[in-house]
Amino acid sequence: MKGTVVVTGGARGIGAATARLAGERGYAVCVNYLRNRDAALLVAGDIRAQGGRAAAVQGDIAVEGDVLHLFDTAARELGPVTALVNNAGILEAQCRLEAMEMDRLQRVFATNITGAFLCAREAVRRMSTRHGGPGGAIVNVSSMAARLGSPFEYVDYAASKGAIDSLTIGLAREVAEDGIRVNAVRPGVIYTEMHASGGDPDRVDRVKANVPMKRGGEPGEVAKAILWLLSDEASYSTGTFVDVSGGR
Repeated sequence: MKGTVVVTGGARGIGAATARLAGERGYAVCVNYLRNRDAALLVAGDIRAQGGRAAAVQGDIAVEGDVLHLFDTAARELGPVTALVNNAGILEAQCRLEAMEMDRLQRVFATNITGAFLCAREAVRRMSTRHGGPGGAIVNVSSMAARLGSPFEYVDYAASKGAIDSLTIGLAREVAEDGIRVNAVRPGVIYTEMHASGGDPDRVDRVKANVPMKRGGEPGEVAKAILWLLSDEASYSTGTFVDVSGGR
């Protein structure tokens, strides 16, 4: 067993694919979810059906108390946390910046930035050798939007992922001596349910002609990059990024 991994937003899309693959690779998996309990239970059940260990834990990562509960429950039910996949994120309907209301900005930044920071903080507190932990690895799920800016669609989402890139670099250097590696993946256009949240469920097919490989990506392709960064095969990699974007 490779210890326990917490996967935020693990009920669907990239998170669900990552949770399932982590279970196959020998991790005990804490599947975090916000509202979709049935989907999270299905992911955890699939892992257990393959002989693995898993638990589904509800929690809003933008709420500090929920994050504490998430990590405490993961450790109590599955064992010491040795890995975090900071995957949970939201976006809202496509629009220009001048049409964005304050409530929208607060929602997006609370989950995508503050939530990721809180989860990373709790992972470090539990994994750092400085605090008596075993060490471990964090993989942040950023986005190619951080580099492209998502004009006319989701500038707020893109900016929030830019913050994740900065978190990855800064935290990696901060905890490198404490036995923790911090890296990130930047997915491109991936076939997930998230695009429907932005009011454009067919977005991948609409924009895939702009991708050099001329296709959208699958969640499992991102999951494989995440699991590589968590693994000992990436033992000398920290503060780095893997773009899973078809060359975009």
